Amino acid sequence: MGRQLARRLGLPFLDSDQVIEQRIGCSIREFFEREGESAFRDLEQSVLDELTGADAGVVSTGGGAVLRPANRQHLHERSTTVYLHSAPEDVFRRLRHDQNRPLLQVADPLSRLKELYLIRDPLYRETAHFVIETGRPSVATLVNMIIMQLDLAGEPDRR
Repeated sequence: MGRQLARRLGLPFLDSDQVIEQRIGCSIREFFEREGESAFRDLEQSVLDELTGADAGVVSTGGGAVLRPANRQHLHERSTTVYLHSAPEDVFRRLRHDQNRPLLQVADPLSRLKELYLIRDPLYRETAHFVIETGRPSVATLVNMIIMQLDLAGEPDRR
């Protein structure tokens, strides 16, 4: 979705997880297993500080980016942040076969998603300028909804 939004806005697209993987030379899952979550969150915070301080673009973050207060502050103050809200059950449907998400490699991933949602949803809402309900619309429809929100707010060119 971020890639299509960037294309429509004529801005570069950056995925913070891809930037992290390029820097560490391995997958986030491998890094997580080897170094632990705290080391990953330190690296993620550094990358987000750089990306939110850079020229305008569309930045996609990992789901746990909002866990650190500094990340929430940078995202909220330096950019226009959109929270793509999904119920845990919807996320589970999309990710149930994904083996690359370290926090979901548990016996009951749906329960884990519900736990994460309870922690993260208020943080996403604190950080976001806009909340878009994802539900089941197409990516193109969601991109149009985001662009309409940006236009209504007079911020069509902000990150």
